[in-house]
Amino acid sequence: MAQSDGQGRLFANPPPPEGVVVIDDRCVVRTGDEHRVVIVSGVVLAQYALGDQMAEAHAMVQLVEGGWADQNRVARAFGYSSRTLRRNQQRFADGGLAALGGGAGYPRGRARVAGKRLRVVRRLKEQGTSNREIARRLGVSETAVRKLVHRIGWQEKLPEQRSLALESAPAGANPNLSALSSAGGESTCAGAGLEPPGGSNNEPEGAHPNLSAFSPSDPVPISLDTDPANRWMDRLMAVLGLLEDAAPLFRCEENVPRAGVLLAVPVLIESGVFSIARAVYGSIGPAFYGLRTTVLALLLMALLRIKRPEGLKEHSPADLGRVLGLDRAPEVKTLRRKLSRLAVLGRASEFGRRLAERRVRQRSATLGFLYVDGHVRVYHGKHALPKAYVMQRRLAMPATSDYWVNDAVGDPLFVLTAEANAGMTKMLPKVLAEVRRLIGPERCVTVVFDRGGFSAKLFRQMIADGFAILTYRKGRVRRVPKRRFTAVTAQLDGREVRYMLADQTVRLLQGKLSLRQVTRLCEDGQHQTPILTSRRDLPAIEVAYRMFERWRQENFFKYLRAEYALDALVDYNVVADDPRRDVPNPARKAIDAELRTARVRLTELTAEYGSRAFTNPQKQHATVRGFKIAQSELARAIRLVEWRIDKLEAKRDRLPKRVAVGEVARGAVVKLAPERQHLTSLLKMVAYQAESDLVSLIAPHYKRATDEGRTLLQSVLSSAGRIDVTPTELHVTLAPLSSPHRTRALAALCEALNRNPVLFPGSRLRLRFDVTPAS
Repeated sequence: MAQSDGQGRLFANPPPPEGVVVIDDRCVVRTGDEHRVVIVSGVVLAQYALGDQMAEAHAMVQLVEGGWADQNRVARAFGYSSRTLRRNQQRFADGGLAALGGGAGYPRGRARVAGKRLRVVRRLKEQGTSNREIARRLGVSETAVRKLVHRIGWQEKLPEQRSLALESAPAGANPNLSALSSAGGESTCAGAGLEPPGGSNNEPEGAHPNLSAFSPSDPVPISLDTDPANRWMDRLMAVLGLLEDAAPLFRCEENVPRAGVLLAVPVLIESGVFSIARAVYGSIGPAFYGLRTTVLALLLMALLRIKRPEGLKEHSPADLGRVLGLDRAPEVKTLRRKLSRLAVLGRASEFGRRLAERRVRQRSATLGFLYVDGHVRVYHGKHALPKAYVMQRRLAMPATSDYWVNDAVGDPLFVLTAEANAGMTKMLPKVLAEVRRLIGPERCVTVVFDRGGFSAKLFRQMIADGFAILTYRKGRVRRVPKRRFTAVTAQLDGREVRYMLADQTVRLLQGKLSLRQVTRLCEDGQHQTPILTSRRDLPAIEVAYRMFERWRQENFFKYLRAEYALDALVDYNVVADDPRRDVPNPARKAIDAELRTARVRLTELTAEYGSRAFTNPQKQHATVRGFKIAQSELARAIRLVEWRIDKLEAKRDRLPKRVAVGEVARGAVVKLAPERQHLTSLLKMVAYQAESDLVSLIAPHYKRATDEGRTLLQSVLSSAGRIDVTPTELHVTLAPLSSPHRTRALAALCEALNRNPVLFPGSRLRLRFDVTPAS
C-alpha cells in the first residue's frame, strides 16, 4: 500500500498554475493583470482585455473553427454554455466580427411585450389559445410568449372527461381539430375558398359509405390539441396512460413534401391491413404512436423507399409527420421499439394468414396458378446458424430462407419462414396446407415451382390432395427427336407467344405415375427444356408459357431486394431452437470427405498402373506375371488404398445418417428471432401490393405502363402537394409531373381514386385528390 502511494506521488499530474486553464493538450488560456491570452501549440492566438466580449467571442470561434479544440471544452474553459458558443459561430458566419459585438440591452428592432399585456396573455391562455396564436396576435416571437407564460406562472389544466383517447366523437363533430380555431370555430383555411362546417361539404350522418378500415361505428380518437404542429397535450395524455394512439390532425399547407404518398392510402385501406392489424394485435398499450400510426408509418416508409427504420435518420421527422397527420413522425428508436413490442406478441403468422384471406376474396380470379419459390437472406453475425445455398454468390452461407407464394400476375399472396432452411420438397407440403386453408377444400389450383421441388413421390401426393403440378423435369432426360417439334403461336395475356414444342406422356415411379411432358426446343436448335405437368386440359403452348412466367416471381424478388431491401435483416437477435431437430450427421460428412480423397487417389494409381502396362516393353517383361512382379510396389499401394476405402465405407455404414442437432452443436442451439422479420416482410408485401394496384389504375392511361409504370408511380408518391382541410374532407392537390402525358396519367389516377372515397385512417376526413393544372 505504501508502495502504491509512493508511485501516485511520483507520477501525479501537478495542478496548473493559478490563472491558467488547460483546454486540451495544445490549447491553454492564461489570465492575469486584467488581460487574457489564448495560446495554441506555444503560439499566441488571441490577446484581449477582460470585459471585451467581442474579442473573447472571436477567440472562442477561432479555436473551434480552426479545429484546435472541441466545442464543449472551449465553452467550458471560458465559462459559457455550448449553446452560447454555437450562437456566436452563427453570428460570425452571418455578419463577421462586427456581429459579435452586440449592443447592451434588448436587441434593437425586436418587438417587446409591455407589462400591461400580461393580462391579455393570461386571458388568451384561459381561453385555450396556443402560444403560437398568441404570438401572432401580439406581433412577437413564440419564445417571448413562452417566457411570459412562465413569468405569470401559468399551469395547464387537464380536462376531466375528454382525456379518454378512444372516446367516440359526437355525431357531426369535427374530427380534425386543426380545421377549427379554439376561439370562434372559424376554419383555419379561411380565405382559401373552403366552406365552414355548415356548408355543402358537411354531409349528414351516414350519407356516404366508409370504405376505410374504420367504419363510422368504430371509435375515432379525439385530440386535445388545437395546433397540429404542437401535439404536447396528446403526448402528455400518452405519458399518463390515457391515450392509445394519436388522432391525425392536418392543417392547410402549401408545398408539403411527399404529399403524393397519400395516394396509396385508399388501396392500403382496401387491403384491410389496418382492420386486420387491430383484430390480431389489438393495441400496443398507451402510446402517442399507437398501432394504427405505426402500421401506417411503416407502409408509407416502404412506398417512399425508406427501406428500414435506420433510414429515417436521413429524413426530417416534421416533414414525414405532415403526411401522417402528426407533428413529428416516429424516429428510429421509437419505431424499432414498436416493432419489438409487436414481435413479443408472436402473432405475425396469424396477421399474414388474415391478409392472405382478404387478398383471396378480392382477387380470386388470379389464383388459378400459384408460383412457389424460396428466397435466402444471408446472415452476417456471430451466432452459428444453419447454412443455405446462396445462388447469387454460389456459396453455402449462414442464412434464413423464406418461401413466397405469388399469384398469376406475380403479386405476393403470403410468405412462410422455413425451419433450418428446409428445402423445397420439405416446405411444399406446409405451403400447400396453407394454400388449401385459404382457397377452400374443393378448388383445384396449379402449383408452379422450379427443380428444387422435384420429387415423384411428392407429385403423387400433391395430385391426390387436389393440386395440379407444373415444374421442370430434373435429371438425365432422353432427348426428343427434332422431327417431333412443332412451331406453335398464340395470344396470351395480350402478348404474342411463339415456341417450338413437343408433347408426350412420361411415366415415373416405375410406371406408377403418369404425367405430361411438354418439351421446348430453344432457338439455337440444341437446348431442350422438358416441363412436367398433370394438366392435360391445357394447350401445350399455355403449359410452356405458364412455366416460363415463373420469371415474374424472380423479377419480384429482384425488385424487392433493390427497392424494399428484402434481404436486409431487421432483427439479429436469436431464440432457442429445437435441439431434437435432426440434421445430417457431421461424422458421416467427414468420412465422406476422406472417401472422396481415397477414391481420387485410387483413380490416379490405377491410371498409372494401366499406363505402365500399355507402355510395357515386350522384351523387358514378356509375361503378365513378370510385369506384376516388376510393378509390385505400385500394386501394393493400390491394394492399400482399396483396403482403406473398404474400412471407411464400413465405418460410415455403422453411423446414422441423421442425428439430433443438440448432440453435435457447439453451444446452444439457436435460430434468428422470426417475428419482427416476418412482420416487416408482410408489411413490405402489402406495400408492394398497393403499388401494383396503383399501377393497374394508371395502365389504361399510360402506354408504357408495363415498362415504366412503377418508375412513374415512384415519382408520383414522392412528389409535393398542397393539403387543404375542411370538417369533412382532406383535399390533396399534387404538383404536375415532368411531362404532360405523365400529368394526364396522374390526373386519371386521382379521378379513379375519387370515385370510391375513403376516410383517412383514424379520422372522419374523406380523402380527395386533384392535380394542379400545368401552366
